[in-house]
Order: sequence, then structure tokens, then C-alpha cells
Amino acid sequence: MEKHSTIPFVDIESIPQLIKDFLMQKIEGFGDHVFNTDHINRQFSHKEKSFTQEKRQLLSEVLRSQYSGLNLSEKQKINLEKLSDSQTYTVTTGHQLNLFTGPVFFIYKILQTIKLADHLNQTFPQRKTVPVFWMATEDHDFDEINHFNTRGNYYESKAEAGGSVGRIQPDDHFFIAEFEKEFTDSVYGTELILMMKRAYKKGSSLAQSTRILVHELFADYGLLVIDGDNAGLKSQMKAIFRGELLNSDLFETTKPTVSQLTERYGKVQVNPREINLFYLSETRDRIEFDREKYIIVDKNISFSKDEILTELENHPEKFSPNALMRPVYQELVLPNIAYIGGNAEIMYWLELKLYFEKLALPFPVLIPRNSMLFVSAKTLSKAGKLGLKMSDFFRNFAEVTKGIVLDGNEILTALEENETVLQAQFEKISDKAAMTDKSFGTLVQAEKTRQLKSYQRMKKRLLRAEKIKQHEKMERLNNLFLEIHPGKSWQERVLNFSVFYADHGHEWLQSCYDGINVSEAELIIVSI
Repeated sequence: MEKHSTIPFVDIESIPQLIKDFLMQKIEGFGDHVFNTDHINRQFSHKEKSFTQEKRQLLSEVLRSQYSGLNLSEKQKINLEKLSDSQTYTVTTGHQLNLFTGPVFFIYKILQTIKLADHLNQTFPQRKTVPVFWMATEDHDFDEINHFNTRGNYYESKAEAGGSVGRIQPDDHFFIAEFEKEFTDSVYGTELILMMKRAYKKGSSLAQSTRILVHELFADYGLLVIDGDNAGLKSQMKAIFRGELLNSDLFETTKPTVSQLTERYGKVQVNPREINLFYLSETRDRIEFDREKYIIVDKNISFSKDEILTELENHPEKFSPNALMRPVYQELVLPNIAYIGGNAEIMYWLELKLYFEKLALPFPVLIPRNSMLFVSAKTLSKAGKLGLKMSDFFRNFAEVTKGIVLDGNEILTALEENETVLQAQFEKISDKAAMTDKSFGTLVQAEKTRQLKSYQRMKKRLLRAEKIKQHEKMERLNNLFLEIHPGKSWQERVLNFSVFYADHGHEWLQSCYDGINVSEAELIIVSI
């Protein structure tokens, strides 16, 4: 395995313009939150002032409790011990509890977080930076995360959904038996199968299973995993939750930013609600206020103002932040300086800057996670023979194939030459025609449009004819595209890590770590 090439995000058509503008520091007010060492150094100072020793002590206690029963690696022991130190900070990523990690980018974003922590420890040796993975245990959309894909199979858990996904027990182990059939003969297949069986033991919750799996993969790198579904951690959010219930603080504070982003980019990633909280019972349901009482949506439960504030005071663990409130929770309970997320995550974080300012909470450096693509040497060779660069597969591929099929076509050349001559001839007479008579000028313009359209029709028919004539080349092009984009999507959004781990084992993890460049936002292409 070796790095073949990279493509900067700013050069990829499908990367959202908001992300490109953020990376190029074109969004006013966010320049200090793009990654570089000066901005990180500033974050150390901001967080040192706001993160108290009491918070450190509670964080250490919660993590020790959550890790009870697991054997920590030496790096994890050191990192956990260091969190009590005022000069220790975190860099964090988070994700849903996808079955067996789900799409492979789950792995990439964790490895980038680990590598960033290692980089900062080398750059700022007087401080300690710890990598943290935040499990999204309170999400309730189980259908989004209850499955994963390999090259040949689809695996799914049929566990009952409805409440916080972290509490679900996926005891239907049919997916394990089927997975074992697929991978039993792979080089590292037995290792994968045993890893899955240890993680998804009967009676284990999805949170426990995910922790065990992530621990097996990343313990030696020093990664710490945290579950925010915790009464002690949520007790620190009481004042913020109270402001949300009484004053719709997040909704009101983010209005200017949401308006600006909507005007410039058409929409925002997540629209704030008037109350950005859920209530946890056996299910997780939105809280709404009807100007008289607080209603738990889809449940026969309601609270008066005094009742819900009493419930918050006595049971903060029953209040669950939504996607927009979760970053605030994370940054309040962690000594965090940087967050690594997917493009969609970074886009909704950007909505929150003014809300963080209202709460006097340091807003972190935001880092779009790297993407990775593993391509066989054979596929790279095929692409090269067809005159394709890897960047071509991340453009409009219909336009790319059009260029290849019509390359050097004499008929197309003649059509374009004639079209250019025609355009020039009409330009000569158009102005004079309009001066002669308005209706005559309109007639000339209409005729120009009609004749130029005929050239467009001829070029389309030519392309169609050449595609039929060169059907074998078209088939090779389409097959190549599907090898690189399985299911017509980015590889990292479709395939599970087991596809790569089965052949290369831990070496594959290390190759991902080695290939990541923490200073750049890019797609990394690796030849295997």
C-alpha cells in the first residue's frame, strides 16, 4: 500500500461551497477557527481559562467509570491520568453507533483525530493533547445505523428501535453468522469475526458494543471513548438547558448567522428549533412549548413551567440535546480545542458561533475530516490507459466520458468550426438589423437562435452515435467508475472497514494513519 495522489477539497466539485469558503477563510468571523498552529495555540489559552479543575475531576471520574471492565493500554492509562492536569486538552470527533462501524469513514475520522493529537503533542510538548471519540448514544434514528455493506453483502440488525440507540440491545445475531460465512477464509477474517463476536455479545447494549469495538481497534493509539448519556456530565448543562426551555436561547441567538448562511448558500445544514432538546423515557421525543405547557411530542406527557424546571433540576439525564445542541454539550464537558467532523457536521457547527459567544464558551478549531480511497494498482493502470487521472472520477463523469468519446472527432471539429463562423456572421448583422427595423431585428435574433440550436442537436446526436459505436470503451469507463464509486457513491460512504482489514489487518489501519495529512483537507488516494 502506498499513497498514489491527493486531491484538495477545494478542487472537488461535489464538496459543498460552504466548506470550500470556510477552508479558504472567506467566511467572516471564522478565520481563527480554521486549522493552523497559531489558532490552536490560541485555543489552548481560551480553554485553560474556561475549563475548571472541578470539570476535569468529574470528567476523569466519568471516564474511569465508563472504562471499568476494560483493560486499558499504556497510552490510554497515561492519557486518562493526564486529563486531571490543567495543561491537558482534547481533540475530538464523534459519530453515530453504526453497526460494526458502518461506512469506513468512521475509521478515517478517528484515525485523523489520533494523528492530530500526536501532531500537537510534538508541536506543543509543554502541553498534552488527548484524542477522544464521542459516541452519539442518544440518537434515536436506528434505521440510519443498523446496517453495513461489504463488496458482496448487506448486513442488518433487526433490533427494536425507538429510544436512545445506545441503550438498544442488538441480540438478533443473524448478521454475525452471515458475516462469518463471508470472511472465514480471508487472511484476517478470523480476527474480524472474533472482534465482532466479542463486541456484540448477547445482552450488550449498542453503546457497550461500540465501545468494545472501538477499544479493540484503537486502544494502542491512546484513544479515549466517552458516552454523553451520563447524569454527572449532564448536570453541568442545567443552566444551558434552562435557558433553552425558557428563552429558546439557541434559536434566538443563531438567527443572524442562519439568515446570512441561507442568503449566501441557499439553506443551512440543520434548522434550529425553538427548543433543541429531547426528553428521554423509554423513547426519545422532542420537547415543544405551546405557550402554556411543555409537551413531549408523541407521548401523553406534559409539564408546567415549574414542573419541567423541577424535572431538569432532579433528573438532568432525562434531557437530551439534539444535533445543534450536542456541540455545546461536548465543548462544555471536555477541555477541547479542535473538532474533526464530516462536511455536514462542520456546516452545522458554523451556525453556532454566536450561541457559543453568548454562553462564554470557547468555539473550537473546526477541521473537515480527510477522505480516503483505496484503489487497486490494476484499476489505476486501466484508468491511465484510458487517459484518465483520478481527479477525473470526482468531476462530472458524464462530461469526462463525453470528452474521451469525442476526442479528436473530425465531425465534431467541423461542426464547432461552422458554429463559430455562424455565430460571427450573425453578430455582424444583428446590430444593424435592429437599427433597420425592430421587428426585423427580432427576426434575425430568432433565426440565430434556431440555427445555433440545430448545431447543439447535431452534437448531441453525434455523441449518442459515438457512444454506440464505441460501446466497449463506454463499458470500460462505466465499470471503472463503479469500481471507484461502488453504488455510484464515494467508496468511504458505502463499504465497511472489514473489506480492507480482511486482507491487510492492522497494517491497513496503520497505512490510513500514515497517509493522513492533518494540515490539509483532502481526498487521499492509496494504491493497494
